[in-house]
Amino acid sequence: ADLRAQVASCARGARELAAMAAHFGLPVVRAYMGHVQDNAEESVRRVLSVLADGTFAYAMDNGAVVRVAIRVDRARRAATIDFTGTSAQLASNFNAPSAVCKAAVLYVFRTLVDDDIPMNAGCLKPLTIVIPEGSMLAPRYPAAVVAGNVETSQVVTDALYGALGVLAASQGTMNNFTFGNARHQYYETIAGGAGAGPGFDGASVVQTHMTNSRLTDPEVLEWRFPVRLDSYRILAGTGGTGRHRGGDGGERRVRFLEPMTAVMLANHRKVAPFGAQGGGAGAVGVNWVERADGARESFGATFKVEMQAGDVFVVCTPGGGGYGAS
Repeated sequence: ADLRAQVASCARGARELAAMAAHFGLPVVRAYMGHVQDNAEESVRRVLSVLADGTFAYAMDNGAVVRVAIRVDRARRAATIDFTGTSAQLASNFNAPSAVCKAAVLYVFRTLVDDDIPMNAGCLKPLTIVIPEGSMLAPRYPAAVVAGNVETSQVVTDALYGALGVLAASQGTMNNFTFGNARHQYYETIAGGAGAGPGFDGASVVQTHMTNSRLTDPEVLEWRFPVRLDSYRILAGTGGTGRHRGGDGGERRVRFLEPMTAVMLANHRKVAPFGAQGGGAGAVGVNWVERADGARESFGATFKVEMQAGDVFVVCTPGGGGYGAS
């Protein structure tokens, strides 16, 4: 379904581009494409003129570390984003193709632009990105990368904000939750706390950065799958303290009505989302299973477990970091 959606999106884009060229003429379309990228480039260069150098190292629950150094050349209004020192490629699936790392850089610097500009490659023209070959951010084939886009991308994004000192860490994980059996298959990402920044608190129980997905309505979930959503609530107090508080995480409880296999792929069950400029860290996430007989089994960030009828799968998502000393 993902591949069909990508093909359909490309086909629709091609049709719309051809229609635009037919309506306005190809020279006009090409000229405006250039204008859009030139404007994006200039917008990022203006941002760079007020940024300072910075470094940051952000550890993951599996022990890997993303390191980034940002060196700003104000005279040229350009910057180098250097990931030298990041952990070597991993035996696990938390490696991220270099395209994911570059997309995270593009995303972060686009968010620093106050103007309402479309996302485009012009934003990257003032930036030189250094990603060491063979690192977990530029792994060599046949490295596993399934968690790179959903988990490692979040770490890269927060590390960039940490190096710039402009935003506390958000929950930093998508809390990828899947379950199924021979008949049913289901996948969702679960929201958590957003990081606070200068002048604002973090939002509670929201999708942050590149999660950008919605949960299935409870009525639809329970109608289509043999599960029951017992509760979904905000975990008050899990956001980091500070002059501006981090957003709170949430607790989601899913009760299974028939045997299935459940899997969690996540991060920040050991390493807390950091605060910025003296703000406190957000709370780490927690996962456990409550068996029908009353037993409780706790798990880490990434695991697989067999669920039986009456068992409850519980996910408590991380909070966001706070900003500024209280």
